[in-house]
Amino acid sequence: MNSIPVLFEDGEALIIDKPAGLPIERPRAGGPCLEDRASELRLGFARSPVPVHRLDTDTSGCLLFARNPKALKRFNAAFEAREVAKVYLGVVAGPVEGDEGTIELALTKISSAEKGWRMIPAKKGKPSVTHWRKLAERDGVTLVEFRPETGRTHQIRVHALAGLGAALLGDPVYGAGPVPGAKRTMLHAAELTVPREGKPPVHAKAPLPADFAALGFSDG
Repeated sequence: MNSIPVLFEDGEALIIDKPAGLPIERPRAGGPCLEDRASELRLGFARSPVPVHRLDTDTSGCLLFARNPKALKRFNAAFEAREVAKVYLGVVAGPVEGDEGTIELALTKISSAEKGWRMIPAKKGKPSVTHWRKLAERDGVTLVEFRPETGRTHQIRVHALAGLGAALLGDPVYGAGPVPGAKRTMLHAAELTVPREGKPPVHAKAPLPADFAALGFSDG
């Protein structure tokens, strides 16, 4: 079992580079999850750190933990106040028109027996905002930088499909599912910055994953 890379650490916060495919909580069907690694992530502290936000199982990259209850409360407040800067990289399964823009959609959850649950744009939904910028195109797919202002469930995945015209490569819910070169939804939490009063911000960058690089994309 490989150790989980630590990108930032101090007395209040821990940011790891979460591996793709590792869920934060135990799936209903069982299997490994990040909770199993709690003792590894203590890094000498008596208390196990607590995740402050969520990343989908497939999503790799920056995941913030709080190392004590006071820090958890402050970090939660920063997320709720939209003070946290998040940068994601996603591979869109097609060409993208334009160079940059902002996607604003109201999103709501629907569920069906055949397809399970998913998020869709709907007037009655909760507002969601994502800024995006095209970085590179390779072999009919596009590397896009996403900067979400809000943190709705599946926000970037829905915004790619509804706002950019194609789902994220490998997405089993909003796209065609796994394809050669994309055994997962190709989304990576590349950078996270959390401001702190009277202290330097909590900040980390997660390196580009190997499966992104294998598609011909680079950090540059």
